[in-house]
Amino acid sequence: MSAINLDAALETFFEEAADMLEQLEQSVLELEEKPKDIEELNALFRCAHTIKGSAGLFGLNAVVAFTHHVETVLDALRIGEIALDLSLSSLLFDCRDHITLLLDHARAGSQPQADEQAREHTLVARLLALVEQGAQAGAGGAVSADAAVADAAVTDAAVADDTARRRWRIQARFGANTFRDGFDPLSIIAYLASLGDLVAVQPELAPALEFATVDPETCHLAFEILLDTDAGHAAILGAFQFVMEDCELTIEPVAPAAGRAMAVTGEPGDRLGDLLLDTGVLTLDDLARALELQKAGKPPRPIGEILVETQVAPQRVVDAAVARQTRIRDGRSEEQRMVRIPAEKLDQLINLVGELVIAGAGAHSLAQDHKAAALVKSTKKVNSLVEEVRNGALSMRMVQIGETFGRFRRVVRDVCGDLGKQVDLELIGSESELDKSVVDKIVDPLMHIVRNSLDHGIEMPAARIAAGKSPTGRLVMSAFHDCGQVVIQITDDGRGLDRERILAKAIERGIVQPGAALSEKEIFGLVFAPGFSTAEAVTNLSGRGVGMDVVRRNIESLRGTVSLRSDAGQGTTVEIRLPLTLAIIDGFLVRVGRSHLVLPLDVVAECINTDSLREPFEGASTGFMPLRGSVLPVVFLRNLFKLRGPQGARQSIIVVRSGGRQAGIVVDALAGEYQTVIKPLGRMFRHLKGISGSTILGSGEVALILDIAALVGLAAQADEQSCAALSPSVSAPVSSSVSSSLSSSLSLSAAA
Repeated sequence: MSAINLDAALETFFEEAADMLEQLEQSVLELEEKPKDIEELNALFRCAHTIKGSAGLFGLNAVVAFTHHVETVLDALRIGEIALDLSLSSLLFDCRDHITLLLDHARAGSQPQADEQAREHTLVARLLALVEQGAQAGAGGAVSADAAVADAAVTDAAVADDTARRRWRIQARFGANTFRDGFDPLSIIAYLASLGDLVAVQPELAPALEFATVDPETCHLAFEILLDTDAGHAAILGAFQFVMEDCELTIEPVAPAAGRAMAVTGEPGDRLGDLLLDTGVLTLDDLARALELQKAGKPPRPIGEILVETQVAPQRVVDAAVARQTRIRDGRSEEQRMVRIPAEKLDQLINLVGELVIAGAGAHSLAQDHKAAALVKSTKKVNSLVEEVRNGALSMRMVQIGETFGRFRRVVRDVCGDLGKQVDLELIGSESELDKSVVDKIVDPLMHIVRNSLDHGIEMPAARIAAGKSPTGRLVMSAFHDCGQVVIQITDDGRGLDRERILAKAIERGIVQPGAALSEKEIFGLVFAPGFSTAEAVTNLSGRGVGMDVVRRNIESLRGTVSLRSDAGQGTTVEIRLPLTLAIIDGFLVRVGRSHLVLPLDVVAECINTDSLREPFEGASTGFMPLRGSVLPVVFLRNLFKLRGPQGARQSIIVVRSGGRQAGIVVDALAGEYQTVIKPLGRMFRHLKGISGSTILGSGEVALILDIAALVGLAAQADEQSCAALSPSVSAPVSSSVSSSLSSSLSLSAAA
C-alpha cells in the first residue's frame, strides 16, 4: 500500500470536508429563512453523512462518533420529528465549528484539549436531548428539554429495537488497484460495523489464484457481508464512495418476513425507488409490489407512474424525487468534468507562463533589431499563442467573490445576536470574479469592516425607531468591475460617521494638531490611523483601536485602495478597489527620459500629443490643462520622480481613470501595449507611493509599474487645493524624501 497515495487521499478528504462544512453552514442559514425547504434539509443531512462516512474510511473515530450524533439530529429534523428554530440552528453552528476543530486535530495528529472535550460532551448531551424530545413528541407524549438532557447518556447507549432494523446483503469485489490507491477494505468493513451489527463477513478470493505468482500490491479480495442496521441504502453506499469507480458492488435489502430479496445493483443512489425508500415514503414491500407490476406491464411503465396510480405515493412526492434524481445525475456528470488542482501547481503554472511571456518578448525584440521579417512574423505568432495561454491560465485562478460574501451571513447573524440588533444582509454582484490569491487575502479586512458596521454603524432597534427608521438595519455587500479593478462596497444605513467626534479624538491622541484645517475626506481618513477608535468602551467586537489600520495596510499590500463616504444619520460606505490579478496584466509602455514605465491598460482612456504644457509648469509635479471644455488635472512624471534624460520635441498626455476620477499623466513617448508580468518590489521600495510593482522588458531592462490610483489621488489633491486653471501657483510638489527615493529607484531601472 502506498503511503504517498494514502496521504494524498487524506488531504483530499480534509479539503472536501471543509467544503461540506461550508455548505452545511449555508444550508442552515437558508433554512432559517425557509424552514420547510425539503431540498435544503436533504442537503444538510447529506453533508453530515458524507463527512461521517469519509472520516470512517480513514479511521478518524473522533470525527465519526461526534458527527453521528449530528447526523441523527438532522435525520429527525428531515423527517419532521423536530423543528428548526433559532436555538437548534445555533446548536448546529456550534457543532459545525466543533467538527472543524476535530478535523484540525486529526490533520495535525493532536488530541483535543480538556476544555474542548468538555465542550463536546455538552454538545452531545444537547443533541441527544433533542433526539429524545423528538421521539417522545412523535409518540404522542411530551418531554422537557431538561429531562431529555438528564437521560441523554442512557438514550445514546440504548440499542434500537430489532424490529425496526433491516438486514442487508452486501457483495463487494474490490479492484486490482485498491491497495495501490491507498485504500484498505478492512477500514470499510470497520465503518459498516459502526452502522449496526455485522451478522456475517465471508471473504472470497479470486479464482485460479496461485500463491507463487501473486502480486502483494494487487488486491484480489471480495466479501459477502450480512449487516443488520437501521441505516438506509445511502448510508451503506457512503462506506464505498472512495472505491466506487473500481469496485463491483451489490447492495440488497433482505425482507425479514417473507425472505424476499430485492437487488439494487447498477448505478447506486439515483434510482427513483432507492430515493423514495431512503426518505421513508416507501416500504420494501411497497417497492417490491411496484416492481412486479412494472415487470408485468407491456411495455414496462415508469415506476413513479405505478406508485401514483396505486396511491402508494402522491404525485408531488414522486415529482420531487424525480427532480432530485435529475440533480444527482447532473451533479455526478459535473463532478466527472471537474478536476481538483492544488493551488501550488497552479501558481507554478502562472509563474512559468510569466517567464514565457518575458522570453517571447525578448525573442520578438531581437528579431526586430535584426530586421528579420520572417522571424518577426514567427515571433509575433508565438506571442499571440502565449497570450492565449496566459489568458487561459489566469482564468483558472479566477473565482467568484460570492463564496467569500456568503461567509458573512453567519457573521452578521452571530454578531447581531450578541448585540441585540436586527440587520438584513444583502449581497449584490456575487458573480464578479477575482484572482484566488486576492480573495484569500481580502477575507480578514472585510471581516473588520463588517463587524465595525454592525457594532459602530447600525443603531439598536429602539434608537432606529426614534430616528424614524425601520428597526431592522440594512447592510449591503456589493462587488463590480471598473477600469480593470474589482470594486467592493460595504454600505450600512446606520448613524454615519461623526466628523466632530473623529476630529476631537484625533486631536486628543495627538494624531492631528489643534486648529488644523482638514477636509471631510481627510477627517474620515483618520479612522485608518493606528490605534484610533471612537468607542466609549472596549467590547469583544471593537474599541481597542486595532482593525481599520490593519485593513488599510492589508489592502495596500494587494495594490489596492480603501476609502470612506458617510452621511450623518444616513449611513456609511467603505469602498475597496483591488486589481483583478496579481500575476500578469495588459500594460501600456511609456518612456520618460531614459526610464520605461508601465500603466495598466484598463485604466487608459485616451492619449493626447501636446507641447503646450512645458513652459507654464516648469519644475512642477502637478498642474492643469483644458480638455473639451473642462479642466483636467495632470501629473508630470519627469518632475515627480526627478527623472533624467533628454526630452522629446513633443510630450504625450495619457488620460487615465480611477475611482470615478480622471487625470492626465505627462510622458515623453508612447511605446504601445505590452504584456506585463508583475514582479513585486523589494523590501526597500515597498513604502513608495505611485509605484505598485516592476516588470522585465524583452531587452532585459527593468520597468516600474505605476500605481494609477495614487497618481490620480495626487492630482485630485492639487485640484482641491486650488481651482485656478493653468497657473504655476497651483502646482503641489511632493515631499523631497519621496521624490529622491523614487528618483533613485527609477535611476536603477534605467541603468539596468
